[in-house]
Amino acid sequence: MTDAILVLNVGSSSIKFALYDLDTIELLCRGRIERIDSGEVTLKTSGPRCEVFEGAHPPRDARGHDAVAQWLLRTVADCAADIKLVAAGHRVVHGAMEFAAPVRVDASVMDALERLIPLAPNHQPHNLGAIRQVERTWPGLPQVACFDTAFHRSQPRHAQLFALPRSFAADGVLRYGFHGLSYQYIADALPAHAGARAEERVVVAHLGHGASLCALRERRSVATTMGFTALDGLMMGRRSGAIDPGVLLFMLQQRNKSPAELADLLYNRSGLLGVSGISDDVRLLEASAYPDAEEALDLFAYRAAREIGSLAAAIGGVDVIAFTAGIGEHSASMRARICGYSGWLGVSLDGDANAAHGPRISTPDSTVDVFVIPTDEELVIARAVHALDL
Repeated sequence: MTDAILVLNVGSSSIKFALYDLDTIELLCRGRIERIDSGEVTLKTSGPRCEVFEGAHPPRDARGHDAVAQWLLRTVADCAADIKLVAAGHRVVHGAMEFAAPVRVDASVMDALERLIPLAPNHQPHNLGAIRQVERTWPGLPQVACFDTAFHRSQPRHAQLFALPRSFAADGVLRYGFHGLSYQYIADALPAHAGARAEERVVVAHLGHGASLCALRERRSVATTMGFTALDGLMMGRRSGAIDPGVLLFMLQQRNKSPAELADLLYNRSGLLGVSGISDDVRLLEASAYPDAEEALDLFAYRAAREIGSLAAAIGGVDVIAFTAGIGEHSASMRARICGYSGWLGVSLDGDANAAHGPRISTPDSTVDVFVIPTDEELVIARAVHALDL
C-alpha cells in the first residue's frame, strides 16, 4: 500500500491532477481533463501508476466542474486499491494579504476564501468547489490550500500600492499578483539552468491562457504584471489585460453597459479571441492566414515585450528570461516575436534551439540568457503538503 498525496489544480476550463508518493514526493500519476464545459470532455494521463484510469473516461454528457470533479474523485476512490490517500493539496488562486503561505483548510479558512471570490470570480469558486468535493468523498482527509498570490508577498510596498487614497489600501485594494505556484517552481529550477545568474535579474514569462510576467532578484518576486485581480497586465487568451479605466467609464456612462456586461467583456470576450475574432488558441491563430489573427499575435508579443521593459526598470536590467506555461513552452514563433522586440536588452535568439524548445534558446554571445523551462505547479503543491507534516 502506497501512502499518497492527491493534488488538484482546478482552472477555469480544465482540471489538472496528480498523485505523489507521500514519502518520496515521486510522481505516481498525473492527468489533465479539458473542455469541461463543452460536453466533449477529454482526459490525458501519464506516469507509472496510471492504470487506475485505463479505460476510464468522463461521461460524455458530463458538463461543469462539479460533475467532472465528482467523476474524477470517484474513479480514484474506487480504483486505486493499492493507494491510500493521506492528504490533498489544492491550488487556490487568491489568498489576499491574509494567506502568505500554504495552510491546512478548516471552516474558518473556507469562510475567508469565500469572501475573496469577487477578486477571482473565474477561478476561486472552482478551487473551493474541489475542496468540498474531496471532503464529501473522503470525510476528514487533511486538505491544504496553496495560493497563487503568496509568492508575491516579498514585493516592496511601493510595488503593491495603487495611486488611490490610502483608505483603499487599508481595505485590501492592493496589487497581489498571481501565477505564484508556477513562479515558485521556476525559481526553484533556475539554478540548474542559469547557474549563479539565477540569483540576479530574472524575468519569468508565464504565458498561457492566462498570462503574466514576474521580475525576480535572488529568486524572490520584486514586481509582476497582474494586480488586484487576474485581469491586469498582459493581453491573454480571453482577458483584456491592462486597459485605460477611461474606456470602462465610457462604456458605463456613454454606452450604458452594466457591470455584468463589462465583466463578461473583460474576462471572456477580449484578448486573443476578441482581437482576432477567431480563437483564443495561439496554435489556431498561427495556422490562420486571416490578417486579424496575425494582428492579435503581434499585439500579444508587443504587450509582453513592453512589460519586460517595464520589469527591467524595476530590477535594473535583465540577465535571464525564462519562458514557461502553455504558450511559453510550446510556441517557438511567439517566443521569437517577443525576443525580437527585446533585442535592445541584449537578447539574441538561437533559431534552431528555439525551434527545438530549448532549454537554452539564446546564442552564446547573447547578453541575456534565455530559457524554456516547463512549469510544474502540482509538484510545488505536493512539496508544500509534505512540508506541513500532516
